[in-house]
Amino acid sequence: MSSPTAFAGTLPLLRKELLRFWKVSFQTIAAPVLTAVLYLLIFGHVLEDHVKVYNQLGYTQFLIPGLVMMSVLQNAFANSSSSLIQSKITGNLVFLLVTPLSHWAWFTAYVGAALARGLMVGTGVFAVTAWFGLPPISQPLWILTFALLGGALLGALGLIAGLWAEKFDQMAAFQNFIIVPMTFLAGVFYSVHSLPPFWLGASKLNPFFYLVDGFRHGFFGVSDVSPWTSLTVVSLAFVGVSALALGLLKSGYKLRH
Repeated sequence: MSSPTAFAGTLPLLRKELLRFWKVSFQTIAAPVLTAVLYLLIFGHVLEDHVKVYNQLGYTQFLIPGLVMMSVLQNAFANSSSSLIQSKITGNLVFLLVTPLSHWAWFTAYVGAALARGLMVGTGVFAVTAWFGLPPISQPLWILTFALLGGALLGALGLIAGLWAEKFDQMAAFQNFIIVPMTFLAGVFYSVHSLPPFWLGASKLNPFFYLVDGFRHGFFGVSDVSPWTSLTVVSLAFVGVSALALGLLKSGYKLRH
C-alpha cells in the first residue's frame, strides 16, 4: 500500500511533464487534431451516403467518437513514452534519479500528464469534428469514464514502453507494430459486427475495442457489447498494466545502470 509520503514531489514532476508538451503544443496538440479531421474528411466524405450504422446512424456521426478515442489513446501513449526515451537518450534522466521520488510519484506524474494531453487532444478533435455532424450525447458519464480510463491505460502502457526502449527505433517499433494496429483494429472506423466471425472474435481480444465501444455507447446509447462488459475488461487491463509499470519503476528497470 502507498502512503501519503509516497506521492511527495509528484506535483513538481507533473508540472514539468505538462510544460514539456504544452511548450510545443502546435506539434503535440494541434497536429493530432488536424490528423483526425483529415481522417473524418476522407472517410466521412466517401462513406457517408453508403454506410449506415446501427440501422439509422449516419457514418460521420458514428466515426467522430471513434476518432476522439483514437486520439486520446495515441497521444496519451506518445506523451509518457516519448518523455522517458528522450530523457534516457539526452542524459537528463539522472536529475530525476538523484531525487527521493518514489515509484508512485513517477507513475502518477507521468500518467497524469499523459492523461492530460490525451484529453486535450480528444477535446480538440471533438470540438472541430462536431461541425461536420454533431453526435448526440446520450450518457455523458460513460463518455467521461472511458475517456479517463483510456488515457490512463495508455499513459501507463507508454511508461512501460519508455522504460523498455533504449533507442528511438525501438520506441517507433513498439508504437507502429503494437499501438497503431490495436487502435485501428478497435472499431474506430467500423462496427465490429460487420466483420467475418474470425475477425470479430479477434477484435474482442483487443482491450482497445472495449474502450472505443464503451466510449461510443455514451454518445448513442447503443454499442456492440454491454458497456459494463467494456468497463470490466478495461478496468482489469488498467490494473494489470499499472501494476507492471509500478513494479518496473520500483525495481529501477533500465533506469539505474
